[in-house]
Amino acid sequence: MTNHPTSEDSNGYRCIRLDIDRWVATITLALPEKMNALGDEILLEMQHALDALERNPAIRALIVTGAGRAFSSGFDLSPREKPFTTVQDWREHARLGNETFLKIWRSRLPVIAAVNGFCLGGGCELSMACDFTLAADDAQFGEPEIQFQSAPPLMIMPWVVGMKKTKELMLTGDRIGAREACEAGLATRVVPAGALMDEARKLALRFSMIAPDAMQMNKQTINRSYEMRGFQSTIDYGAEMFALIHLLDSEEKREFFGIAQDKGLKAAFKWRDERFSVGGA
Repeated sequence: MTNHPTSEDSNGYRCIRLDIDRWVATITLALPEKMNALGDEILLEMQHALDALERNPAIRALIVTGAGRAFSSGFDLSPREKPFTTVQDWREHARLGNETFLKIWRSRLPVIAAVNGFCLGGGCELSMACDFTLAADDAQFGEPEIQFQSAPPLMIMPWVVGMKKTKELMLTGDRIGAREACEAGLATRVVPAGALMDEARKLALRFSMIAPDAMQMNKQTINRSYEMRGFQSTIDYGAEMFALIHLLDSEEKREFFGIAQDKGLKAAFKWRDERFSVGGA
């Protein structure tokens, strides 16, 4: 290959980093102090970066990873200045996240999730929307939303994992390690944590050797086979159920968010983890 772009580092974002080295771009979720929780700003920055990469013909592969000890802990549950109170509020919230993840699903680029540490909730959905998932051997995957009366806004797990494992993970909210995630189909391969990014770059460079039009059309054909079987209808229905579930009332919901309001999210998650531990309430 000739006339490849020179290495560059784009630091024009507050919540992510965008690095470009030859034909490979890397988006790093860069809020390690919040375990890369997915709030509105980080999602909008990801959309901006993804759109820019889509327009750049020099880019042939994309890696998505997280800074610090988490790929992403999921959607940001911090109290909002203006709380969501209507179905439409929650629909718009689901739409922002789902549009971001579906940009990856529909991208012309092969996208590799390099999963380090915690990959939970919305972070798990982000990894599933990617075409390949390399998991560090210390990574943890899970969809814990049901444990605080929520649901995944991107209902993609039934398309990635078998029915029984999907129900186990989504109806308990339990976490699983990297090797079990690989056996279930959540991860493509498990690699040593220290070698995660090197392995991701090697894989991205392999994809870069493939003619871009062939890559795009083959990915599009594979995705279309799922869409013909109802993929998009499932995503739309899941987002609607996500919005409706958030308007339900329960003792568990009041307790979790009451603790979060009084003592902070860390205390609320501690209460939740103790409740769902073996021998918990």
